[in-house]
Amino acid sequence: MYRLQYIRRWSLMRSTTTENVAEHSFHVSLLTHMLCLIGNTYYDRKLNADHAATIALYHDAAEVFTGDIATPVKHNNPRLLANFREMENIAAKRLAAMAPPELQSIYANLLRPESEDEEQMELLRYVKAADCLDAYLKCAFEVASGNREFAVAKEQTLAKVKQMQLPEADYFLTHMAPSFEMSLDELSQLASDSD
Repeated sequence: MYRLQYIRRWSLMRSTTTENVAEHSFHVSLLTHMLCLIGNTYYDRKLNADHAATIALYHDAAEVFTGDIATPVKHNNPRLLANFREMENIAAKRLAAMAPPELQSIYANLLRPESEDEEQMELLRYVKAADCLDAYLKCAFEVASGNREFAVAKEQTLAKVKQMQLPEADYFLTHMAPSFEMSLDELSQLASDSD
């Protein structure tokens, strides 16, 4: 898992700030936790935010063996996507098999959560939304830094988040996402205004 720090994301794009899969996994975990807390607080959900954050932490772990395949490449055609999903499954099994025997089933379920479990499937919706939100926030940061390379990706990822029709993600976009385009001085002013 520590090797995720060596896998660069957004490899087909010119970035002002590089990002690796370990950083992305951490961010997705934070965002998943936040989305679940928003759901529990504002939408009367009963989500296990801690478990969801743990699932999020492992959501791209298989990339230790596969690398990060750019979204436009893997989603270019259904057969390619199916082959990539199979590669991910094989990599996840290989990674789980590296754990001590008594822990393998636990890690297998984190790396490839059970699709039959209704609660788990609900949490995976939040992980997926957080994954898209993190991509959107990266794009927003790059565009705010003057990098037009990410302008189209920003609009595409925003549309993808909205298509999910997850009220918690919409809440985040309205109330929290704008701060990601602010400077440190603007954030400090915002914090002092709320005191």
